[in-house]
Amino acid sequence: MISRMTHFTINVIDQQRAIDFYTNKLGFKIVTDVPMPGGDRWITVCPPEQPDIEIILSPLTRGRLTPEEIGQWKTLAESGFFGVGLFTAKDIYATYEELKLKGVEFKKAPTREPYGLEAILKDDSGNWFSLVQLH
Repeated sequence: MISRMTHFTINVIDQQRAIDFYTNKLGFKIVTDVPMPGGDRWITVCPPEQPDIEIILSPLTRGRLTPEEIGQWKTLAESGFFGVGLFTAKDIYATYEELKLKGVEFKKAPTREPYGLEAILKDDSGNWFSLVQLH
C-alpha cells in the first residue's frame, strides 16, 4: 500500500530560469542539484516549511519528447495551459504583495472563494498554481 508522496515533477522550459524563479521569487530552497547524463541536472526544491515533499524541476528535453513535441508543449505551457498545483499561505494578501514586488505574474488577485481566499500565479515556464489561504 502506498504510504505517502515525496516528489512530484514540474516540467520547465529552462532549468536555470526555473531555479531562479522558485528560489529567489517563491523563496523555496534547493534540496538536490546533481548533474545528469546529457547535460541537464536533477534539481529538486521545496517550500521552507515543508521539506518532506520535493518538486522536481524537470527540463522538457528530458524524456521521450521529439523536438516537435517539445515545441508544442512549450507553446501550451507559455500560454498558461498547464495548472500544476496549490500552494498555501498564512496571509494571502501579504504573500501576494511580496510576490508581485518580486515580479511574479498573477492571473487572479486574491478573491474570496467557498474554500478560502485564492490567487492564481504563473511560474517562469507558464505553469499556473493556486495560492490559497484556507478558512
